[in-house]
Amino acid sequence: MTNKGCVLHVRIVTGTGGGPEKTILNSPRQLERLGWDSVVVYLHPPGDPGFSVIEERARVAGAELIGIPESLPIDPRALRKLAKLCKQRGVTVWHGHDYKSNLYGVLIARVHRMQLVTTVHGWVKHTSRTPIYYAIDRWCLKRYAQVLAVSADLERRCLGLGVRRERLALIENAIDTDTFRRRTVRPANGRLTIGAVGRLSEEKGFELLIEAVERLVAKGHDLGLAIAGEGDLRDRLIERIAASPCADRIELLGFRSDTVELFESFDIFCLSSLREGLPNVVLEALAMEVPVLATRSGGMQEFARDGVDALLCDPGSVDELEHGLARLSSDPELRAQLAKNARARIELECSFAARMDRVVSCYAER
Repeated sequence: MTNKGCVLHVRIVTGTGGGPEKTILNSPRQLERLGWDSVVVYLHPPGDPGFSVIEERARVAGAELIGIPESLPIDPRALRKLAKLCKQRGVTVWHGHDYKSNLYGVLIARVHRMQLVTTVHGWVKHTSRTPIYYAIDRWCLKRYAQVLAVSADLERRCLGLGVRRERLALIENAIDTDTFRRRTVRPANGRLTIGAVGRLSEEKGFELLIEAVERLVAKGHDLGLAIAGEGDLRDRLIERIAASPCADRIELLGFRSDTVELFESFDIFCLSSLREGLPNVVLEALAMEVPVLATRSGGMQEFARDGVDALLCDPGSVDELEHGLARLSSDPELRAQLAKNARARIELECSFAARMDRVVSCYAER
């Protein structure tokens, strides 16, 4: 197959990363199928132990990964390394995945000719620096040839930021439907396990979820809760769970790499987020035939079909989470129907290979 060019995926990451890694690290295999070379570069804090987890994930995915330690907010050494890499590898497409990689792409494109493409995964974690990051991204996005939004709400926000319609594409997240396929059947009786997966941070709403489970247990529902992930909120959640009357029913699992086995251990999946794009973990749960309750946060409102392939509830409300979980836990027929419909929809609409075909069509528009 004729080589069509070289794609450089660039992202800044701390710890073990998050949802975008599932898209980024699985892209090179599909790009090779479509005739493109590719390499992934992650900018990360020096000595970050979480980066070794990402390196292992890249190895398993067959992705070439280069790590560049970066100590400064804007590091000239990192810029020089990236510019040198672009020249050495003949990079024709720079694919950024966050505010900093978008900025670096604009700067390096002044000395190395290449197409600028970015994926907007979502702006969800709010810190004191968030307004600065937003300002940088607003400035960068207008200078990108192609902007790919992973959910309809992010597409609208990009238009609001001044991205031109002809340079914007809605390409929702997708997954490998062969990998994410249920192979074991959960027992039909006994305690139900509610699962949640995500970064342990404020916007994920895990404290609300814990309270909802506590209420249901107090009303006689035989439920357990397992939360997988790492993050800044870990110590606070540990204290919260220790003080809970349901402490023996609630687990913090930490980071889990055995994702398929993890989802097979859940009877219900709950996305309790206050803010989201279109999270990969929900697609994975749907593919694994785990009935889903999700908040109407960001892209979920328009993606999920309430009562058909998932249940939806308003974000930020313990009452809403409690009501949705009560419906699912008390109605096995509803759980089974949602799971069946979800798997069928994922197979039809959310294949990762089909998503990459669309991404590559954007690369070709240069």
